[in-house]
Amino acid sequence: MRLSQFFLPILKETPREAEIVSHRLMLRAGMIRQQSAGIFSWLPLGLRVLEKVNAIVREEQNRAGAIEILMPTIQSADLWRESGRYDDYGREMLRITDRHKRDMLFGPTNEEMVTDIFRGYVRSYKDLPLNLYHIQWKFRDEVRPRFGVMRSREFLMKDAYSFDLDHEGARAAYNRMFVAYLRTFSRLGLSAIPMRADTGPIGGDLSHEFIILAETGESEVFCHRDYLEMSVPEADTDFRDDKQIAEIVERWTTPYAATDEMHDEAVWDGISDDKRLAARGIEVGHIFHFGTKYSEAMNATVTGPDGKEHPVSMGSYGIGPSRLVAAIIEAFHDENGIVWPEAIAPFAVGVINMKPGDSACDAACDKLYGALSAAGLEVLYDDTDQRAGAKFASLDLIGLPWQVIAGPRSVANGQVEIKNRSTGERETLSIDDALNRLITDR
Repeated sequence: MRLSQFFLPILKETPREAEIVSHRLMLRAGMIRQQSAGIFSWLPLGLRVLEKVNAIVREEQNRAGAIEILMPTIQSADLWRESGRYDDYGREMLRITDRHKRDMLFGPTNEEMVTDIFRGYVRSYKDLPLNLYHIQWKFRDEVRPRFGVMRSREFLMKDAYSFDLDHEGARAAYNRMFVAYLRTFSRLGLSAIPMRADTGPIGGDLSHEFIILAETGESEVFCHRDYLEMSVPEADTDFRDDKQIAEIVERWTTPYAATDEMHDEAVWDGISDDKRLAARGIEVGHIFHFGTKYSEAMNATVTGPDGKEHPVSMGSYGIGPSRLVAAIIEAFHDENGIVWPEAIAPFAVGVINMKPGDSACDAACDKLYGALSAAGLEVLYDDTDQRAGAKFASLDLIGLPWQVIAGPRSVANGQVEIKNRSTGERETLSIDDALNRLITDR
């Protein structure tokens, strides 16, 4: 993509309403635009990152055996009355009425709707286990939306829902999602710690929040330092092997880890001082097992091997991709801007033409742009006539992993400079060696 043809509305000044780093940088880098309190448009640069986060989330859900569907944002209030949650959920639910005076709502979550889908089609235990997920926009009317997309009213959510015959099957489904979450966050470049957590309005008797440690985190968290050294399951993990998956979950839940709401001072005091880590954290995922709470209320049953009807045992599993983008920025930034992990960077390489219109610079940059693109790398080519300082500042701000700088002097010698955004290291190479480094040796 040529920058001259791209929509990248970079701001020179930091907006006054931005309270945390991710909000400031997302606004300045032209990733989002606030439309009203807690509601944002995602601009091209931000959308590219969001879609890459979605892709990794989707791949790991599919790997774990979940099946993607798509449910609507607007739901009938009748389903929520059936479950008993319509009046209990609170003012965060946006209640609306259609032209026929029917009560509707903008969904804050989808337990009721997915249970209705399930009961409409599944009759036998032979069709279980089943896990359905979607990636869809949600709305919760936060009393005080703040921190940009970190706590917004409209947000993108991956929510999955498992259905099993009994508690044993439901626990196996919970474990699969637990391991899928470990892999998802690791692929996004994050070290997420699973912590026992309150179930809140979702309900149930088992819940874990996945927390990344960050000074700007909203929650106070407590964990064993062993978590900082634990290795995440590899891609060849067999999600069909319930025993193997359960062993991974046991290993990741044995050291102490809890959010402030679930913190046990007595247990904490028994951990040696050098192994205790009290910090602030950001929630990036939340999983729940709630048994038959919804299936009993909504008559979602299957015929078991005994010939009797059984209410299915359920769980739900959420990741907020839009919130994740902000969390990743909180974890990866410096004084100059964002420092994207390569897996989700909006572009892999930024090519900077220091003198557009100069035939040698243009030719060198065209060669770089064409060869890198042909190799499958996403390239943002700055072919604008901005001054050099502005070009460098913009590329540092948006945080692309690699920069290639082509100026008249270096190009005359058949060379360009490459810069690693994460380390700041610079190296002057021939054009062919620079291409080889970026395509082969990264």
